Amino acid sequence: MAERVVKLPDIGEGTTEAEIVSWLVKIGDTIEEDDPLAEVMTDKATVEIPSPVAGKIVALNGKIGEKLAVGSDLVVLETETGTVPGVQPHKAPHPSPLPAGGERESAPQPGPLAPLAGRGRDPREAREGEGQSPQTTARPAGLSNSKPLASPAVRKQAWDLGIELQFVPASGPAGRITQQDLDAYIANGGRAEAARAAAFDKRDGVEDVPIVGLRRAIAEHLQEAARRIPHFAYVEEVDVTALEELRTHLNETRAERGHLTLLPFLMRAIVNAIVDHPQVNARFDDEAGILHRHRAVHIGVATQTPGGLLVPVVRHAEALDVWQAAAEIARLAEAARAGKAARAELTGSTITITSLGRLGGLAATPVINHPEVAIVGVNRIDERPVVRGGRIVVRRMMNLSSSFDHRIVDGWEAASFVAGVKGYLEQPATLFID
Repeated sequence: MAERVVKLPDIGEGTTEAEIVSWLVKIGDTIEEDDPLAEVMTDKATVEIPSPVAGKIVALNGKIGEKLAVGSDLVVLETETGTVPGVQPHKAPHPSPLPAGGERESAPQPGPLAPLAGRGRDPREAREGEGQSPQTTARPAGLSNSKPLASPAVRKQAWDLGIELQFVPASGPAGRITQQDLDAYIANGGRAEAARAAAFDKRDGVEDVPIVGLRRAIAEHLQEAARRIPHFAYVEEVDVTALEELRTHLNETRAERGHLTLLPFLMRAIVNAIVDHPQVNARFDDEAGILHRHRAVHIGVATQTPGGLLVPVVRHAEALDVWQAAAEIARLAEAARAGKAARAELTGSTITITSLGRLGGLAATPVINHPEVAIVGVNRIDERPVVRGGRIVVRRMMNLSSSFDHRIVDGWEAASFVAGVKGYLEQPATLFID
């Protein structure tokens, strides 16, 4: 037997370092060639690092959230004797940074403006259920006293459903709970049983969740935006009754062209309003003291993903009709949620839309996507009593909650811009008039 060191590889595109997002193995695991060792995040992508050789894990070098230089020691393996290309002999002991027992911790995925590209299928998951992997053994429910092993997405779903992961039978490598394990547990009534059992139970303990990867990048980005930008919030009420009638009509009579939500109409309204208010379609370099006003309208659409908030960008929205915009929004949202959005699709927006859909509440104060100078927030559409022509009638109403960089956009300019957007939404036929 011999010890071999697997080094952090050059992931390409000028990358010099990478952050450890999560370990996919623990000390003592026996792995096969090409099994994933860790997820690492660069400023360009999140990727899984595969093992170039089979062996047993001896040491893991680096904590969750730690950044390592390319070429640094990543994992030490005990392998069969022989030289393995690209894998260096281990010349000195490397103490494991993990807690006693080698317990693996999970962490969220990469940053709000960094792509989730390069995430392939876990080679071990391809073998699950086939009975061919010696290290893959099912963990009976409730038998393990250690922290259950699961991906961040599985942990989040279990948390949202009130499911204790230690009761979910695991079939993954080293007792890892897969998405299929959780789905099977829910299908067998585990969610309901967990909810009933936990309804009046006392709960103790604190779970320490490292803020790394995407969640840390989001935190840093929002902190920078709040620190550098003096936000000015403006809320306006919009009557979208006619727009909703038009949208419903188009979806019924033009279904072959695709399904229309509110967002493509809002994007068209923003594009039209920007013609008279170019100041809001800009990026401010406050260090150089230069405002870059863009003629092209690249609209970021804040999108919730399993790993956190991303902002895919609909480029040249000014050149898209509502169906083209709807198709591009759907494509980008799917790519972001699947972790396949490229870096170019997640950067370069000139103004951003944020929406919580049916959960949108009455009003909000959205944080500007630095270095932009404006963001438009969509709130929930409700039927409300309003006065029209001296009579109380029921209309479909929605609030727009917008924020502006007050260094660049004055209150009058912001109010005028939002009034322009409101006018187009309340008279949707004008969206189609040159």
